[in-house]
Amino acid sequence: MSGGELVGDPSLQITGAASLAEATPGEISFFGNRKYIGLLRKTRASVVFVPADFAEAITPAQIRVSNPTKAFEQVVLKFAPKPITFAAGIHPSAVVDPSTQLAERVSIQPYAVIEAGVRIGDDTIIGAGSYIGQETVIGSACLIYPRVTIRERSRIGSRVIIHSGAVIGADGFGFEMVDGKHEKIQQLGIVQIDDDVEIGANTTVDRARFGRTWIQQGVKIDNLVQIAHNVVIGKNSVIVAQTGISGSTRVGERVMMAGQVGIVGHVEIADGSVIAAQSGVSKSVPGGVWFGYPARPIEETKQQIAWIRRLGKLFARVKEIEKKLGL
Repeated sequence: MSGGELVGDPSLQITGAASLAEATPGEISFFGNRKYIGLLRKTRASVVFVPADFAEAITPAQIRVSNPTKAFEQVVLKFAPKPITFAAGIHPSAVVDPSTQLAERVSIQPYAVIEAGVRIGDDTIIGAGSYIGQETVIGSACLIYPRVTIRERSRIGSRVIIHSGAVIGADGFGFEMVDGKHEKIQQLGIVQIDDDVEIGANTTVDRARFGRTWIQQGVKIDNLVQIAHNVVIGKNSVIVAQTGISGSTRVGERVMMAGQVGIVGHVEIADGSVIAAQSGVSKSVPGGVWFGYPARPIEETKQQIAWIRRLGKLFARVKEIEKKLGL
C-alpha cells in the first residue's frame, strides 16, 4: 500500500496506529523529523515508517518510504471509523430563501439560514446553525461546518473547508476622526476565497473597504487568525494560529507564518518567506526566514539574542577591570 521497503519481520500483525510516544506492541508509527529521534529509540511500536535513507539500527521493524508522514496517514485511514456523511436536501428547520439556487446533492443542515440570491454548488454541505448572507456564491464540494457566518456577497470557491465559529466578510476595522469622534468608514468590498482553501475555527476574514480581501488557491489558515480588510494571501501559503495581518498587506505565495505573528498594514511579504513564531513584522519582507520583534533575518536576530545573554558576564568583566584600574 505504501510502496515502501520493509526491513524486519514480514509476518508481524498490526492492529493499530499511534504516535511514537504512545504506540504499544502491535501498533505502527512514523518518524519524519530528526528532532524526534529520542522518541524513536524508545518507542514500543512494532513497525515504524522511516525516511528512505534512514540507516540507524532500531528495535521496531522499519518501512522505508519517501514520505513517512503521508504513508502513516494512509494506514491511519484504514483503522479510522467511516467518515461522517450528510444526506442531500434541506432540513425542515433551515430557513432558505426561495431565490436560493442549489445545485445537485447540496445538504442544508438544521437551523441554517440561507439569504436571498445565494448560489451553492454541487455536493456542498452547510452545517447546522450556519448563516449564508445575501448574494453569496459558494462552489462545489465545500464543507461549511456548524455555526459559520459568511456575510453578503462573499465569493467562495470549490473544495473549501471552513470550520466552526469562523466569520467571513465582517466589516473591516475602518474609522475616521471627524470633529473629535470616530466615524465609521463604510466597508463596501467583498471577501473572495479561492479553491482548496481551509480556514480554521474562530478565524475572521474581513471584507474589503472596496475591492476584495483575497485568499488565493490552496491557502491553509489555522484557528484564531485575523485577516484584515483588503489583505491578499498568495497561493499555498500557511498561516498558523493567533496570527494577525493588518489591512492592505500583500502576502506572497508559499509563505509560512508561525503562531502569534503580527504584521502591520500596507507591507509586502515576498514569495516563499518564513516568519517565525511571535515575530512582529513592521516593514516589507524580501524573502528568507525572519524572526523577532521587530522581525529581522533570523541569523541576525539569533546573534543579537546571544549578545544580550552575554551582557551579564561582560558587565562583570568590566567591573573587575575597573576595580583593578582603581576606577
